[in-house]
Amino acid sequence: MRVLLTLLICTLISCSTESNKSETWTVARQPAEFEKLDAVWLIWPPTEHKNGESVRDVTLSVIESLITDLNVIITCGDSQLCDETREVLNLRFKESQNLTIQEIPSVEIWARDMGPTFVETSDGKMAIADFNFNAWGYTDTLNVDTKTEEMYDTRVADLLNIPVISTSMISEGGNREVNGKGTLMVTESVEQGRNPHLSKEQMENEYKRLLGVEKVIWLSQGLVEDSHTFLGPLKRADGSDAYTVVTTNGHIDEFARFINDSTVLLAQVDSSDFDDPIAYESHLRMEENYQILLDETDQEGDPFHIIRMPLPKAMFTEMAPGDYVYDYIQTLDYQDGTTFPKGDTITVIAAASYLNFLITNSVVIGQKYWREGMDEEVRLRDENAKNILESVFPTRKVIMLDALAVNLGGGGIHCFSMQQPKIE
Repeated sequence: MRVLLTLLICTLISCSTESNKSETWTVARQPAEFEKLDAVWLIWPPTEHKNGESVRDVTLSVIESLITDLNVIITCGDSQLCDETREVLNLRFKESQNLTIQEIPSVEIWARDMGPTFVETSDGKMAIADFNFNAWGYTDTLNVDTKTEEMYDTRVADLLNIPVISTSMISEGGNREVNGKGTLMVTESVEQGRNPHLSKEQMENEYKRLLGVEKVIWLSQGLVEDSHTFLGPLKRADGSDAYTVVTTNGHIDEFARFINDSTVLLAQVDSSDFDDPIAYESHLRMEENYQILLDETDQEGDPFHIIRMPLPKAMFTEMAPGDYVYDYIQTLDYQDGTTFPKGDTITVIAAASYLNFLITNSVVIGQKYWREGMDEEVRLRDENAKNILESVFPTRKVIMLDALAVNLGGGGIHCFSMQQPKIE
């Protein structure tokens, strides 16, 4: 049955690719996230990452924050889930004219990574840049579920009746930041890890072809808590282990973001966290990235304005059998020789960041972490992060949401959303 399904998927891919070979499309640029948007795409969550932490509640809060600002398109993995989703959303949003529910096969919620990367063609129209996908390095590209995810963006293109520009190069939207004027930032360790057979020059040529960029800035590494789970658990200050949560190995949207065409918001580890070996290693990585950005320029040769954004206190929690993430990571082969303690409760570290925010026309949705009973320092950092976002987005309303339920799956609010630019 799996072989038959794979053959069917390959046939669909072949047909989809063939339908777009009739014309040659030239990409002019990928509009930046802070430009005028028409819609935001979200995937209705089919499951929770940890029991008791509701990704659906976070999704509802995001929809509520956006529904009066722009169109919100919700996709569901199958017809049954779509029926359930319509019931929930129509009750909550009274069949809003700005809300669309559409069935598109999917497994996970990460619309940023396998979803539609909208680009503007040289004739001023819209297309989708279609990169290959290998589930963030956890599978190969032929895995059945991974193929389903990889086809998500081409299915969006079919719905919108717009062309697709494809490549066999693997890359996820969460590891690509553009300024809309021709500059792209990526995390080098991620892109080279996904494409060990390609040189940086070869990858840059594909970015230029698919995204219309003129210049690529290669930041070195991402946050330590974003390390691939199968590399093995991280060591905490007390010597105990903490597992990452099916993370990407360093996506750029966790630590470096364009807020306009000349300004980069870059993560900074607070010195009070240096006694934590995880935080200290992230500090070293972020300062290396800071030096790279100081020495870099944009597509016109002008230096960047760099603003530092704090990182939250490390968010640790427990997971046990029956938690979705636990049940997946217990199946991994750990490269450091770790034997997963199957059946036992484990400590995990969430993919927590204040940089994983979504920018829309009049709203910026950020992440906050303080809950009743937590260290007061957590609340103070939340407030500091919000103040910085309000200062760099003075014309937009900043809404901070408790997104821990999403973070426990390896991403954040930016990761599970994808903007659709307004291209006339």
